[in-house]
Amino acid sequence: MPLVAMKPLLAAAEAKKYAVGAFNCNNMEIIQAIINAAEAEHAPVIIQASQGAIKYAGLEYIVALTRIAAEQASVPVALHLDHGTSFEQCQQCVEKGFTSVMIDGSKHSLEDNIALTKKVLAVARPAGVSVEGELGKLTGTEDDIYVSEKESMYTDPKEAKYFVEQTQVDALAIAIGTAHGQYKGEPKLDLERLSEIVKLVNVPIVLHGSSGVPDEAILEAIERGVRKVNIDTNIREHFMGALSDALKANPHELDPRKVLGPARAGATEIIREKIRLFSRGKL
Repeated sequence: MPLVAMKPLLAAAEAKKYAVGAFNCNNMEIIQAIINAAEAEHAPVIIQASQGAIKYAGLEYIVALTRIAAEQASVPVALHLDHGTSFEQCQQCVEKGFTSVMIDGSKHSLEDNIALTKKVLAVARPAGVSVEGELGKLTGTEDDIYVSEKESMYTDPKEAKYFVEQTQVDALAIAIGTAHGQYKGEPKLDLERLSEIVKLVNVPIVLHGSSGVPDEAILEAIERGVRKVNIDTNIREHFMGALSDALKANPHELDPRKVLGPARAGATEIIREKIRLFSRGKL
């Protein structure tokens, strides 16, 4: 089926109280792994492209590969820009065929973040493209975006209410204790803050930096209102782990298909596990 917008996927998740998995892609094999996992679990899915993925593969390749994958799939698939850095980039993604974009204005003041988000909404809405905004910053590194612990801050519930009222975004990413990349210790989520935010806003909540968060914490966050869960690092770990194992088993292998095939299978399995966790049998 054709690529779909993110908004109806999250609305369906809200109706049944589960979360949609949003998985970052970097190459053809990972896109295939995401689709294979979604098909196997009969689940809607969001394929995300980060700044690093765009630099590596290019917008045109990402759109073309994802569009082909979606057209051959029997489940709904959205293509989402993860952590869009500017209005110009979001506009380009809308024009190229993305069905959802995130504008990350969290580094700006609240009012500047609102203004930037509204500017993106003005070009996305007429094209039927969903928009995710962000309040608060996550520590860690995701491709070229780095936020230190000193710079990180949790999302203020009252600011979240004001931000959503002013922008009417389709989804809101918040900071409640998750981080990008690999965790040094076990993350502690501020779930009470999450509950307060959910009470005050009327749009789906997004949890970034979810790789490495204990399953119990993810389930509790979904129970309290999270409707989109982002996964990147876990996919890379399993992809590269399987690739490394294949090369160790045959260090003189010259056929890339012989090592990328197992890597794709490794990524597929972890994505299936995450989809089952997020859906909690409600699909």
